[in-house]
Amino acid sequence: MKKLILFGLFLLSFSISAQQRFIDDSFRLKATETKTYATKNGEALKLDIYQPENDTMKQRPLIIFMHGGGFSGGTRTNPAEVKFAETAARKGYVAVQISYRLTRKDQSFGCDYEASGKMETFKLAAEDFIDAVNFMVEKQEEYNIDPSKIIVGGSSAGAEAVLNAVYNERLMFEDYSNYENFDFAGVFSLAGAIVDARYITEENAVPGVFFHGTEDNLVPYATGPHHWCDREKPGYIMLDGSKTITERLRKLNTSYLLYSFEGGKHEHSGMPFDYLPEVFDFFNSVFLNEEKQQIEVWK
Repeated sequence: MKKLILFGLFLLSFSISAQQRFIDDSFRLKATETKTYATKNGEALKLDIYQPENDTMKQRPLIIFMHGGGFSGGTRTNPAEVKFAETAARKGYVAVQISYRLTRKDQSFGCDYEASGKMETFKLAAEDFIDAVNFMVEKQEEYNIDPSKIIVGGSSAGAEAVLNAVYNERLMFEDYSNYENFDFAGVFSLAGAIVDARYITEENAVPGVFFHGTEDNLVPYATGPHHWCDREKPGYIMLDGSKTITERLRKLNTSYLLYSFEGGKHEHSGMPFDYLPEVFDFFNSVFLNEEKQQIEVWK
């Protein structure tokens, strides 16, 4: 009987060791925690924290994700984003889904909304994003977080906020002090864009994973007007999408993975579950282990 018990323990130990952290689903989930990371204009901004259960690692990478919704809707509890966070936590990440100020709630963010207002919307959302990152970094000991291994991502409007905060910080923020306590290891963008790719430099050229349809009707795949507004419309503002961003990263010798969907529109702002194994493999090899890869995949 003792031999059988020992053999069973050996098999269990071998099974765990054979699994690769950050690649395989190696953990069960702890109960989700909800915290308020900031209060602005009387609104409590919350985030949900997903963690692996019985994980003894003391310095774990952190993923923070912002939902989409045109800055007017959407929720951090959207089933697709929740599933992504749970998947990441099972692999050993601390994963966080955040809410932020929906400054265009019940209002347009299209061609009839002036460009200056769009810029202000980007700035406020980017500010909320940085506040959420800082909140988690301040609690790094409580959640066993490595502040040098922070992966940030978003979908559509959330991706615009995150990408602008990472790559266009000089346009978004007057005060850089909020960047002193952490480093971004990588970005994960689903149909996102920034104001100006020329502001990506060697200092802020963070590696990234990008998904985008080549015929996106809201957020340009390369460089074009937001929502494809006519030049004379109040909401005319040029943005640089995934293709233009990755071209800039390539010139700066920075790693990236770009999935381009020929003829695809804005539906590729949705979570790409069919490709998550490749995404997490890139996270592990490039974001966490700093390998150099520049990959473009056409679908």
